[in-house]
Amino acid sequence: MKHLFLLFAALFISVQLINAQELRCNISVNASKITGANREIFRSMQMDLYEFMNNRAWTNHSFKNNEKIECSINIQINRQVSSDEYEAFLTVQSKRPVYGSSYRTTVLNIRDEYFRFNYQEFQPIEFSETGNKDNLTSVLAYYAYMILGYDYDTFSQEGGTEYFERARIIVNESQNAPAVGGNSNGWRAFESDYNRYWLVDNVLNKSYTPFRQLMYDYHRKGLDKMAESVDEGRANIAESLKLIQKVFRTRTRLYITQQFFDTKSSELINIFSKSYPDEQERVVKILTECDPSNAAKYEKITSGENSVIDEDVF
Repeated sequence: MKHLFLLFAALFISVQLINAQELRCNISVNASKITGANREIFRSMQMDLYEFMNNRAWTNHSFKNNEKIECSINIQINRQVSSDEYEAFLTVQSKRPVYGSSYRTTVLNIRDEYFRFNYQEFQPIEFSETGNKDNLTSVLAYYAYMILGYDYDTFSQEGGTEYFERARIIVNESQNAPAVGGNSNGWRAFESDYNRYWLVDNVLNKSYTPFRQLMYDYHRKGLDKMAESVDEGRANIAESLKLIQKVFRTRTRLYITQQFFDTKSSELINIFSKSYPDEQERVVKILTECDPSNAAKYEKITSGENSVIDEDVF
């Protein structure tokens, strides 16, 4: 009986650990620019990183299989510095389902240019939140926590704070990580206004808290409401854009505002292309003020040139 109890306990713990794995993360490694290398190394790298992102428990919460966060990380290796050291850039994207529809909205969409790391085939990859022992896993763990933080923020107000705080710890522990091309490593404030340091700093900065409210209102009160009432959900999204305007007027050059429009500009065009003229006018005014580089795109809202992404939602 004792042995049966221990077996049942072990199985229960195993199931709990499986349920705690939160990400469904697709990893791709492109090393086409590297000539003369053993291609098996990059296939092993891709497999190791896939297991690191998907088999690790990043939170204390249980996730059912259909609740896992859909995300992707694409690594483009540009240069082999030494036998086991590489310079690369990566793109990170995460999505979340929209209530009552088949549509999945992109929540995070980032291109990170400053990525230098070591990798040895058949060697275990290590990660520690209390020190950057391996820049490869530190960067991936940082984005795992940012993905979680952004996703949680769309379901509850400032629900992702715990994960943003963990990402900031990684930033603090990574100040001396190797730089790309001897210049930037993506972790330091003085290098750029748009890097890993500033992304999490912007999110957690109390001066920009309307952005956190925007993420909740846009997704939970806006997109999720549209299956029930398109007009009400769309009106809530229009109202939520006043929050990004407030942040923009506080400081015009912020990573979080750039990232938001990089992610949402096309979706916003589709949402408001079938809106009422007065609502369209108000929205276009906000968008062109806060995202002037895409002003020509936002003209499509009133011109009727674009097509709707998903009739179930929009």
